[in-house]
Amino acid sequence: MGPGWRGASAALVGGSVVLFGALRRAALALPRPAAVRNRPSRAWRWGNLLVSFAHSVLAGLWALFSLWHSPELLSDIQDGYSVSGHLLVCFSSGYFIHDSLDIIFNHQSRSSWEYLVHHAMAISAFVSLIITGRFLVAAVLLLLVEVSNIFLTIRMLLKMSNVPSPALYEANKYVNLVMYFAFRLAPQAYLSWYFLRYVEVQGQGAFLTINLLLLDAMILMYFSRLLRSDFFPSLRKGSAGRDVDGEKFLID
Repeated sequence: MGPGWRGASAALVGGSVVLFGALRRAALALPRPAAVRNRPSRAWRWGNLLVSFAHSVLAGLWALFSLWHSPELLSDIQDGYSVSGHLLVCFSSGYFIHDSLDIIFNHQSRSSWEYLVHHAMAISAFVSLIITGRFLVAAVLLLLVEVSNIFLTIRMLLKMSNVPSPALYEANKYVNLVMYFAFRLAPQAYLSWYFLRYVEVQGQGAFLTINLLLLDAMILMYFSRLLRSDFFPSLRKGSAGRDVDGEKFLID
């Protein structure tokens, strides 16, 4: 890709950072549930999750549309290209940069360090895709995870707000599990298999393969936490009486 297109891509990423910054400010102005208003330590987490929810809805539906509109992309994961997929990668890169800055500047690095690791992996991988124009289809497949994140974020928002309807949480719990399999585990497993079998382990291919394998480990760890928390609470260890207001992840 030429320098002009790379410059335009950098501008798109920067614009996405600004957009999510504006969404963050808007989230601060929205009414909050009493459970959040009465616990100031939850204010940052609540606003951060609302921005995360917005990104998940937009990016998840965008990824689905890109693959539905151009299904032929799936036959060429390494060199397939679409303008929609490229724009999506720029858009999500901006979100990951914004969220990293939000965590750091609000002194949440210690409690959300796993997010920072994940975001560093995503940003570095996406930047390499934007520069080379290769493996963009793999990025779109990975961003299907945002469909799953819609329901994962709803789960966390319901927990934080102490929603008075257990039935709503229960319904989302099962939908969340199905979406986790369909849009997180399945695409991740397929891409890991594809990279290990067909992609040369050198240069960009080696870098992306290592990223994928590390992401595999993280996803399986989060999946085990989710199962223990929502389906096998008796297996949880050390969570009794713990204040998790500062924790952004899905545990507890």
